[in-house]
Amino acid sequence: MSVWSFVKDAGERIVENAKAAARFGPADKSETAKPAAERSKGNGNGGDADRKSAGDAIADYIRAQKLDVENLKVTFDAPSSTVHVSGTAKDQATKEKVILCCGNITGVEKVTDDLAVRESAPAGQYHTVVSGDTLSAIAKKYYGDASKYPEIFEANKPMLKHPDKIYPGQSLRIPPRG
Repeated sequence: MSVWSFVKDAGERIVENAKAAARFGPADKSETAKPAAERSKGNGNGGDADRKSAGDAIADYIRAQKLDVENLKVTFDAPSSTVHVSGTAKDQATKEKVILCCGNITGVEKVTDDLAVRESAPAGQYHTVVSGDTLSAIAKKYYGDASKYPEIFEANKPMLKHPDKIYPGQSLRIPPRG
């Protein structure tokens, strides 16, 4: 198991949205058949329902990025701001992207992973964006060549949609030199 650190206040607002959805009630009618005491467990205070809804929301986000992970399981522990993710990723790049999906979420400070990989490869590095960073500057730092920024952009797709849309606190995957 590995532990990764992230900037807690930077990123997507997936966990907050999942907690809000849990507070506002069930999306499907079968849930309303449960006693009110059972439905009210998701009260935003870090209970089992919140943990499950936040973990499910993060897992849905990973799936929306079309990342190939068998037996994906994600939980979120609000008191420690930690996501735990497990499963089997297609390859090392997918594993690293899953870790980034989990860590680049507002409210997440740590990610623990029990991710296996089917196709092993050298691990990449992570870079935390600071104010003034550009992909070109990051490429210059890691590769000695600013024109290699498309490699970093491609390594962070589909989470990155445009090379100019990075923000302070965001973590990026820096693939090994190829």
